[in-house]
Amino acid sequence: MTAILALEDGRVFCGEAFGAAGATVTGEMCFNTSLSGYQEVLTDPSYYGQIVAMTNPQIGNYGVNLLDEEARGPQVRGLVIEELSEAPSNWRSEESLGNYLQRNGVPGIQEIDTRALTKHLRELGAMKACLTTEAMTPEQAVLRAQEGDGVVGMDFVRKVTSQVAYDWDPMDAESRPWKMAPGASAFGDLRDPRGNVFGFLPPVRHRVVAYDFGMKRNILRGLRQRGLAVRVVPAGTPAEEVLAMEPDGIFLSNGPGDPAALDYLHENVRGLLGKKPIFGICLGHQILGHALGGKTFKLKFGHRGGNQPVKDLLTGKVSITAQNHGFAVDAESLPADGEITHVNLNDGTVEGLRSKSMPVFSVQYHPEAAPGPHDAEYFFDQFAKLIEQTKSGG
Repeated sequence: MTAILALEDGRVFCGEAFGAAGATVTGEMCFNTSLSGYQEVLTDPSYYGQIVAMTNPQIGNYGVNLLDEEARGPQVRGLVIEELSEAPSNWRSEESLGNYLQRNGVPGIQEIDTRALTKHLRELGAMKACLTTEAMTPEQAVLRAQEGDGVVGMDFVRKVTSQVAYDWDPMDAESRPWKMAPGASAFGDLRDPRGNVFGFLPPVRHRVVAYDFGMKRNILRGLRQRGLAVRVVPAGTPAEEVLAMEPDGIFLSNGPGDPAALDYLHENVRGLLGKKPIFGICLGHQILGHALGGKTFKLKFGHRGGNQPVKDLLTGKVSITAQNHGFAVDAESLPADGEITHVNLNDGTVEGLRSKSMPVFSVQYHPEAAPGPHDAEYFFDQFAKLIEQTKSGG
């Protein structure tokens, strides 16, 4: 069965359909350069409203398993790849990628030149697209792309945030660190029925409230693995309601859409500044930038992948980071109290900031590394340490 990927500027790619049959979707076209981790990409709520192309030429090699989902089911509108591996080979695989997308109603297209697509987007910038596995002419698909929604000005957070507050993993069953231990279980380790091996969690030392703007599960795991019990609240929860919970710290999560369109979130976070330690990631970083008085702008084609070099301006250290964002904080718009702590070495954009007067900091990239390198995991420890220092009056 054929499929069509049409861009709003008239560029058309024809290929072979997989995943959901008889489906048509529109959204912003973007690409991810990660070599693995396609399931984490598919289920990352930050991709809501987007069609994602993977630049690695073969996708689906190790199948899909529920343990690696970052949210309940795929969040992308469509998937674009060069070649689908229809016979996954991995001991953790529970289902093929094609079946997974079909079961969840997500269309895909393969057998297209993803190099040409990526080069086109890099040269001309992000644009709207239509992916269809229905009977449709290329001209009709281009028109659908032009009529579809992009990302600029869109509040997708309301679509992906939790509807009610809840305590993450109260039984300490979902946050245990996964361990690479295919052989006999080491002393004290826990093994599930499928053979996954997990370590133990530290005792709870502090309690934090996490704003869910479209949060990945591995972020929640990362917080709990540092001794932080997490109460997750919907994105629109007022600041006074959060403060009434008497948390030791506040976390601002990743999420989709245009950060400039989220005035109600800027206001909520502004009401928390200086009252509790705050740590933000990705969209949370951008919202914090707005709350401090700064602005954001749309990147030409965004940063998405696991190979983005970032320099820590405070230490001089360079880390390779996992990123997924199409907007950035405008460095020139930050007030005097806002200090830039990290920059992207490819284009010089802001990758981290902090307040000079308050216990507040954020990073644009993903320290939970799902998927991606683990260079930045220390930010979870830094958040726990900041809470400890604040509580002790340090």
